[in-house]
Amino acid sequence: MMVTPWEVSGKIDYGKLIEQFGTEPITEDLLRRVKKKIGELHFHLKRKIFFSHREFDWILNQYELGNKFILYTGRGPSGYTHIGHLVPWIFTKYLQDKFGVKLYFQLTDDEKFLINQNLSSNEALRLTYENALDVIAVGFDKKRTFLLSDMKHADLLYNIALEIAKHVTVSTAKAVFGFKDSSNIGI
Repeated sequence: MMVTPWEVSGKIDYGKLIEQFGTEPITEDLLRRVKKKIGELHFHLKRKIFFSHREFDWILNQYELGNKFILYTGRGPSGYTHIGHLVPWIFTKYLQDKFGVKLYFQLTDDEKFLINQNLSSNEALRLTYENALDVIAVGFDKKRTFLLSDMKHADLLYNIALEIAKHVTVSTAKAVFGFKDSSNIGI
């Protein structure tokens, strides 16, 4: 079995994925907490489309204490948007609507440029624009949603990246992204 942000192959063992990526299963207790805080469960949760999480329980704890949080997701601009992109975006919109929080949506055009030797930086930016239109079409709250292109907004992202990097170990990055010793350092 091989599962990375870029590739999925073989028979999927969900228990092994939970262990490999350092996530926790979505339990009935967690679902009850979510429902208690924000009302009806999203159909992705009801139908168990998502089977695990990373620190969602911690976020709920912080929310219960009155602390705010933000949502963060993204997309590596490439071809057309498909259902694999839309499923997490639809759920992210649900969380944004229910919790009334900001969303930072990162378009990792630099990553796509570095991975694909045949992709020019201009083509990466064109794909970013096209894919940003798809993100906008999902209907995120325009006052609380910020689209960031790595290539266009490097100055804004650098200090945030430093804060995050200070708290992420190499082993965590390897577990989350499936990096190998041969992985391109730019991605």
